[in-house]
Amino acid sequence: MKITKDTIATVELKVSDKLGRVIEKTDEPMALLIGGYGNTLPVVESTLEGQEKGFQTVLELTPETGFGERDEGLLITIAKKDFPPGVKVGGQLEVRGEDGEFKVFTVSKIKGDAVILDGNHPLAGQHLKISIKVKDVRAATPEEIEHGHAHGAHGHHH
Repeated sequence: MKITKDTIATVELKVSDKLGRVIEKTDEPMALLIGGYGNTLPVVESTLEGQEKGFQTVLELTPETGFGERDEGLLITIAKKDFPPGVKVGGQLEVRGEDGEFKVFTVSKIKGDAVILDGNHPLAGQHLKISIKVKDVRAATPEEIEHGHAHGAHGHHH
C-alpha cells in the first residue's frame, strides 16, 4: 500500500545535527496520520507520500524547511521568585500568550534572580538530518481521520 492522504505510516525516525550527533530517536516505531494534519513536518510528509513499506531516506533540513530560524524576540526574562521551586535549565513551561494560545518555553538560563525563557523550538536555527524508515502503511480509520492523529499501537492512546 502506498502512503497517501488518510493513511497511517508507521516510521522509525532519527534526528541528528549537522555533525551527526543524534538529538532524538524513536524508541519504538511511531504512527503518523498523513494528509496535512500537522503530525509531522510538511517536508517529512511530502517525502513519505507515494512511498511504501520498506522505504528509507535521509532528509537534510535547513532552518527554513525544519523548525525555523531563531527569533531572539521570543526570549523572556522572569523573576526567579515568580517560578515554582526546583526550576532548572532545560525545564519546560507552558505559558498562555495574549492570544489565549499556549506556547512552550524552555528555561535557557538562570542568572541570579532572573530566569530566561526561550520560546523558540529547541531545534530552531539548526541544520538537521532526519533518517526515516517506513515499517508499515495502512488505511486510517474514520475515527483517526476525525481526530487528526493515529490511534492504537504506536499512536495516541485514550
